[in-house]
Amino acid sequence: MSDAAALYRAVRLIRRFEERAIELVRSGVIVGGIHPYIGQEAIAVGFCAALRPGDLITSTHRGHGHVLAKGADPSRMLAELAGRSTGLNRGRGGSMHAADFSIGILGANAIVGAAGAIATGAAWAAQRAGQDKVVVTFFGDGAVSQGVLLETFNLASLWKIPVIFVCENNGFATTMRTEEAVAGSITGRAEAFGIPARTVDGMDPVTVLDAARAAVDLARSGGGPSFVECLTYRFDAHHTWEHAARPRYRTDEEVVAGSTRDPMEIQGSRLPADLRAGIDDEIEILLEEAVRFALESPEPDEHEALDYLYADGMRARAGVA
Repeated sequence: MSDAAALYRAVRLIRRFEERAIELVRSGVIVGGIHPYIGQEAIAVGFCAALRPGDLITSTHRGHGHVLAKGADPSRMLAELAGRSTGLNRGRGGSMHAADFSIGILGANAIVGAAGAIATGAAWAAQRAGQDKVVVTFFGDGAVSQGVLLETFNLASLWKIPVIFVCENNGFATTMRTEEAVAGSITGRAEAFGIPARTVDGMDPVTVLDAARAAVDLARSGGGPSFVECLTYRFDAHHTWEHAARPRYRTDEEVVAGSTRDPMEIQGSRLPADLRAGIDDEIEILLEEAVRFALESPEPDEHEALDYLYADGMRARAGVA
């Protein structure tokens, strides 16, 4: 499959996965809702396409796209969202804590800005061990004023750690506009620590991939960290609770205008119509199987509720945990 087709396939997979997941939220299969990644797919796809299988990523509360782009099994991911024992993390992680260490996904993280430190620690450990690994950490514009992330910039720059900081600037930290929350510029946050930073079009998978390759090459060659701000737009809700609550922090007209440049259409237009249609059909079959797998998978056994609390396998005593 060509690079253009592979990028489109990944964008299409994430888009349709999120749409199917929203259906399962509405039907009650996925409890608690999700943070849809619709509109931002080019960022996850572009950066993960630039990585080697042994490279690592950390993700955010809006992490399905990153996890799928890095190669996670859609069936097991959907089962995880549905809280089933066949999920990536046996149904214990759910939407905001999905991980798959076997393919370099160190986990999504519900704490804003927290995963940057985890990614940088992992990159530092790999560097110390002589391993040729690059780590990418994704976060939103709401994270750039978090102290732990700013402290992470400092250490990453001082020690020339092979980590790439990717800010998905969709214009809102939940419902607060970026311009009302960030003094100066987002790239200026990183530049203050001597980290090279740039802003790119986060709606175009090819543009993101080009920026990602440059950042990966810098990190892998010993040049240390870099920072890429990807300008994007979230087409759907911050969280699916908005579908019922209807908060009015942006108008319908603004959403329509922000959604005119669609990563799926941008990349799809680069393919012959028959090739694109074939990929679309393949994704539909794949996700039908994923939904079936999730619905038919068992829920975790209540007697195993205290399992997996400790890394060494020790089991908590009932009434103590």
